[in-house]
Amino acid sequence: MTDFKNTERTKGLSNKYEAIIRDLGEDPTREGLLKTPERVAEAMQFLTKGYDENPDDIVKQAIFHEEYSEMVIVKDIEVYSLCEHHMLPFFGKAHVAYIPNGKIVGLSKIPRVVDAYARRLQVQERLTIEIRDCIQRTLNPQGVAVVIEASHMCMQMRGVQKQNSVTTSSAFTGLFLKNDSTRKEFINLVQARLH
Repeated sequence: MTDFKNTERTKGLSNKYEAIIRDLGEDPTREGLLKTPERVAEAMQFLTKGYDENPDDIVKQAIFHEEYSEMVIVKDIEVYSLCEHHMLPFFGKAHVAYIPNGKIVGLSKIPRVVDAYARRLQVQERLTIEIRDCIQRTLNPQGVAVVIEASHMCMQMRGVQKQNSVTTSSAFTGLFLKNDSTRKEFINLVQARLH
């Protein structure tokens, strides 16, 4: 984990969070809040560290030439992000598949791409498309499929306050768009509990 202590960014953010605490009617000098501005500043930098990562470079670190041409799925990838409208968390699972076209990627890179885009201020719809486009752009596969299922604290903690709502978004390219049976195979494999 990146160390965010004693950086200029942490110092600047800490000062702003101290002012926010004061503006909310609390006393930032109270014992329990003394270090809160610095802790929040460090947490926010961690939660938005995706701005400092290049997802294309992550994939390019582990591309291998293989003649495998069947579907590759990495499913149940934990997603943690911040809604850009309220800066409240949304979280859930991402399922990512691609059909190789002479190249495969090291499997750990797919969750890292998900994190690199999720660790930014986001909306779920854009996050889904960014993951899809990165895999398509870097591997040039025969198709990419991404489905994200997430719970949004901006809907559950405030606003409409619907605690059991889940949002599902999907994005497809290539064979997943053109071929219903390929898309159905992906959906069936995502829903299956094979392990």
